[in-house]
Amino acid sequence: MIENIYLYHTNDIHSHFDYLPRIHKEIERRRLGHIERKESMFLFDIGDHLDRFHPLTEATLGKENVKFLNEGRYDAVTIGNNEGITLSHHDLDQLYSEAKFDCLLANLYKMDGTRPNWAQPYQIYETLYGTKIGVIGVTVNYTNFYEPLYWKITDPFEEIKNILPIVKEQSDIIVILSHLGLSEDERMAEEFQDIDIILGAHTHHVLENGKMINDTLVCCTGKYGDHLGVVNIYFDKEKNKIVEKNAALIASKDLPVQEYEEQMKTDLYLKGKELLQSEVCYLPERLEVNWFKENELIQLLCEALTEWCQADCSFVNAGVLLQGLNQGIITEFDIHNICPHPINPCKVTLTGSELKEILVQIKKDEYASLEFIGLGFRGKVMGTMIFDQIEMSGEGSQVQIKIKGEELQPNQTYSLATIDLLTFARFYPQFTRNEKHFYLPEFIRDVLKWKLTKTYPI
Repeated sequence: MIENIYLYHTNDIHSHFDYLPRIHKEIERRRLGHIERKESMFLFDIGDHLDRFHPLTEATLGKENVKFLNEGRYDAVTIGNNEGITLSHHDLDQLYSEAKFDCLLANLYKMDGTRPNWAQPYQIYETLYGTKIGVIGVTVNYTNFYEPLYWKITDPFEEIKNILPIVKEQSDIIVILSHLGLSEDERMAEEFQDIDIILGAHTHHVLENGKMINDTLVCCTGKYGDHLGVVNIYFDKEKNKIVEKNAALIASKDLPVQEYEEQMKTDLYLKGKELLQSEVCYLPERLEVNWFKENELIQLLCEALTEWCQADCSFVNAGVLLQGLNQGIITEFDIHNICPHPINPCKVTLTGSELKEILVQIKKDEYASLEFIGLGFRGKVMGTMIFDQIEMSGEGSQVQIKIKGEELQPNQTYSLATIDLLTFARFYPQFTRNEKHFYLPEFIRDVLKWKLTKTYPI
């Protein structure tokens, strides 16, 4: 007997709820068909379902996303970095309290080495005909971000190495829910011959028909719910092995439009806005934002970073504030609306010569007009760099720099406040080798809110 088994999967929704009504309707339509044909199906999400750029996700700290997963009747999920490091320890610990699905996560522990009660490293699912599918979940191990949140994140490959033999003994088919990225999924397929299928995420790759590496099928649906992934497995019950497996993507834009989807999109946004109406401050006049020159609001944020991080100086790109703030009462929603990024404050320790090297590079302004998406940035362009306690004059090798009004000293140590985004190697590689302190769970909008509350009290 050849058993047909279907695995459906989504990944990196990032709180883009637009296509979810279509996806859920299609899943239910197919579920009914599988029941009628006596076929087994399972539904998985591979992390980053939530993204705090959306006001409703921000207001509910991801609980609304869990409701969507419940409504979709998912069997299991793993977490992505947006679940793992954009929520406080307490909020992640409570995120899945009302989940009707399994959260599979092999490489996250509490600081005492025990697993959180909402996560399990793997689960064994059984089909209608008794075929056992072992599913393991892993996520990217951003140690520098998990540890300040009081989580212990471990090497996913070491966890797979340890768990795989245990799961293999109990399973006929082995599936990995991997929020690691395509290159790591490819490496996993090369290193572990017993894995049958990897459902991937994180790097938003689109694999129309999957990618076969040795005998492992690697799959991914892209991002934002643009596709629903489906894997069809043909399992020979007599030989107790997979005889064929294939992957496909269903384009969400081609699924039947649900009559309520536009209204739902509006309602979700307005619900989030309503929940974020707590008053922050009162502005006597409008504060404008300009991405390509100094302005009062971005300067206020820059000064706030210096204070918050207790640093000597700071810089931040003007593009992190999407627009200005109007005169009058400013709410939590207003702050979120102009600064939706899940980006954290960061303090870097540098010598004067290292700081000068970075500032000279910044003076060239090569990133100001860069249109950029990713690494937490939810804006349009990077924008020009704005400084606090940093003065520069002159050009090239003759540039003169003052920190807090004093000439920069090459051998002196300085602390620089900025945002975590700018410490990643693609921008200023000098940062990678220096000591950094990331401030979590606060986002830069929390720093801006703190400064506005002090400067313009109600």
